Amino acid sequence: MARSSGDDAQALFHSLRSAYAATPKNLKIIDLYVAFAVFTALIQVVYMALVGSFPFNSFLSGVLSCIGTAVLAVCLRIQVNKENKEFKDLPPERAFADFVLCNLVLHLVIMNFLG
Repeated sequence: MARSSGDDAQALFHSLRSAYAATPKNLKIIDLYVAFAVFTALIQVVYMALVGSFPFNSFLSGVLSCIGTAVLAVCLRIQVNKENKEFKDLPPERAFADFVLCNLVLHLVIMNFLG
Protein backbone atom coordinates (compact mmCIF):
# COMPACT_ATOMS: atom_id res chain seq x y z
CA MET A 1 0.00 0.00 0.00
CA ALA A 2 1.33 3.45 -0.90
CA ARG A 3 2.07 5.93 1.87
CA SER A 4 0.57 9.37 1.66
CA SER A 5 2.72 12.49 1.54
CA GLY A 6 1.40 13.45 4.99
CA ASP A 7 2.77 10.21 6.45
CA ASP A 8 6.10 10.81 4.73
CA ALA A 9 6.30 14.34 6.07
CA GLN A 10 5.43 13.15 9.56
CA ALA A 11 8.09 10.42 9.39
CA LEU A 12 10.66 12.96 8.17
CA PHE A 13 9.73 15.40 10.95
CA HIS A 14 10.01 12.63 13.56
CA SER A 15 13.38 11.56 12.17
CA LEU A 16 14.75 15.10 12.24
CA ARG A 17 13.42 15.67 15.75
CA SER A 18 15.01 12.50 17.12
CA ALA A 19 18.32 13.32 15.42
CA TYR A 20 18.28 16.86 16.82
CA ALA A 21 17.60 15.50 20.31
CA ALA A 22 21.08 13.96 20.20
CA THR A 23 22.69 17.32 19.38
CA PRO A 24 24.95 18.68 22.15
CA LYS A 25 23.63 21.54 24.25
CA ASN A 26 26.28 24.04 23.15
CA LEU A 27 25.26 23.58 19.50
CA LYS A 28 21.60 24.04 20.42
CA ILE A 29 22.47 27.33 22.12
CA ILE A 30 24.27 28.51 18.99
CA ASP A 31 21.24 27.45 16.91
CA LEU A 32 18.99 29.51 19.17
CA TYR A 33 21.29 32.52 18.75
CA VAL A 34 21.20 32.15 14.95
CA ALA A 35 17.40 31.91 15.00
CA PHE A 36 17.21 35.04 17.18
CA ALA A 37 19.48 37.01 14.83
CA VAL A 38 17.47 36.00 11.76
CA PHE A 39 14.18 36.74 13.56
CA THR A 40 15.46 40.19 14.52
CA ALA A 41 16.39 40.86 10.89
CA LEU A 42 12.91 39.81 9.78
CA ILE A 43 11.32 42.12 12.35
CA GLN A 44 13.39 44.99 10.98
CA VAL A 45 12.32 44.21 7.40
CA VAL A 46 8.65 44.08 8.42
CA TYR A 47 9.02 47.35 10.31
CA MET A 48 10.62 48.96 7.27
CA ALA A 49 7.81 47.70 5.04
CA LEU A 50 5.13 49.08 7.39
CA VAL A 51 6.65 52.37 8.53
CA GLY A 52 9.12 53.28 5.79
CA SER A 53 12.84 53.46 5.37
CA PHE A 54 13.69 57.13 5.78
CA PRO A 55 17.20 56.61 7.15
CA PHE A 56 17.89 53.78 4.69
CA ASN A 57 21.50 53.36 5.79
CA SER A 58 20.27 52.70 9.34
CA PHE A 59 17.91 50.02 8.07
CA LEU A 60 20.69 48.41 6.02
CA SER A 61 23.08 48.58 8.96
CA GLY A 62 20.62 46.85 11.27
CA VAL A 63 19.71 44.08 8.84
CA LEU A 64 23.30 43.47 7.72
CA SER A 65 24.41 43.39 11.34
CA CYS A 66 21.84 40.70 12.16
CA ILE A 67 22.53 38.63 9.07
CA GLY A 68 26.31 39.00 9.46
CA THR A 69 26.12 37.91 13.07
CA ALA A 70 24.00 34.90 12.09
CA VAL A 71 26.53 33.89 9.42
CA LEU A 72 29.41 34.19 11.87
CA ALA A 73 27.48 32.12 14.41
CA VAL A 74 26.91 29.41 11.80
CA CYS A 75 30.65 29.41 11.16
CA LEU A 76 31.22 29.06 14.90
CA ARG A 77 28.78 26.14 15.00
CA ILE A 78 30.63 24.40 12.18
CA GLN A 79 33.98 24.84 13.95
CA VAL A 80 32.74 23.75 17.40
CA ASN A 81 30.86 20.67 16.17
CA LYS A 82 32.76 17.57 17.30
CA GLU A 83 31.41 15.50 14.39
CA ASN A 84 33.05 17.83 11.87
CA LYS A 85 36.43 16.23 11.15
CA GLU A 86 37.74 19.23 9.20
CA PHE A 87 38.18 21.30 12.38
CA LYS A 88 39.11 18.50 14.78
CA ASP A 89 42.46 20.13 15.68
CA LEU A 90 40.90 23.54 16.35
CA PRO A 91 40.17 24.10 20.04
CA PRO A 92 36.72 25.54 20.84
CA GLU A 93 38.34 28.49 22.61
CA ARG A 94 40.14 29.47 19.40
CA ALA A 95 36.90 29.16 17.40
CA PHE A 96 35.12 31.41 19.92
CA ALA A 97 37.97 33.93 19.83
CA ASP A 98 37.70 34.03 16.02
CA PHE A 99 33.94 34.55 16.36
CA VAL A 100 34.38 37.45 18.79
CA LEU A 101 37.10 39.09 16.69
CA CYS A 102 35.10 38.80 13.47
CA ASN A 103 32.01 40.19 15.23
CA LEU A 104 34.07 43.12 16.45
CA VAL A 105 35.28 43.85 12.92
CA LEU A 106 31.75 43.42 11.52
CA HIS A 107 30.24 45.85 13.99
CA LEU A 108 33.02 48.39 13.51
CA VAL A 109 32.23 48.36 9.78
CA ILE A 110 28.50 48.64 10.54
CA MET A 111 29.10 51.61 12.85
CA ASN A 112 31.24 53.25 10.17
CA PHE A 113 28.46 52.72 7.63
CA LEU A 114 25.98 54.47 9.92
CA GLY A 115 28.00 57.65 9.62
